[in-house]
Amino acid sequence: MPDWIPGQGTQHHEDQWKVQTTDGQIFLTMMSPTAPHGLNVMRLRRQIETQTLDAAALSDTNMGDPVTGLTKIPDLLVMAEEDTDDTAKAVNSRDVQMVLEVVSRTNSLTEIRDKLHDYPRMGVPLYVVVDPRRDKKSVTVHSDPSEGPDGIHYRKTVPYAFGDTVTAGRWTLDTSTLKSYPADW
Repeated sequence: MPDWIPGQGTQHHEDQWKVQTTDGQIFLTMMSPTAPHGLNVMRLRRQIETQTLDAAALSDTNMGDPVTGLTKIPDLLVMAEEDTDDTAKAVNSRDVQMVLEVVSRTNSLTEIRDKLHDYPRMGVPLYVVVDPRRDKKSVTVHSDPSEGPDGIHYRKTVPYAFGDTVTAGRWTLDTSTLKSYPADW
């Protein structure tokens, strides 16, 4: 039976849930990707793959950290293809060069804040947040994770607007092709 039948609603299957951890807590998030969300992830992935042929840009892939024990499933992660292990259940976060998250309609502020807190602790050097919500329409690049009196955090944050050319590490992202969510969402 298909996931959606006109007039009969949506069925949710077990594989449509993300299981992620933050500081010993397990979070179960229902995935409800929309067309604009998927298009934004696809367009960013294509740009990255065009610029770095030796990189693997993986969507919705399990990522775990052997140091902290944290697990996440980012919208898009980028790593050297030679570092991928096709026998592993999860990508080692310490091998990831960049994570990109596209804020969905249902993302809570807590989830966004948790990822900003967890990714630098997981050894992710570069974290890009694309926010297509109509009142935001922004892209923020977080980088330079390091230890400080407040723990390990990203020490540099650069905001951009939709339409800007974004510099994220060795990548240049054209955000003019990104789609914002419809005004009635």
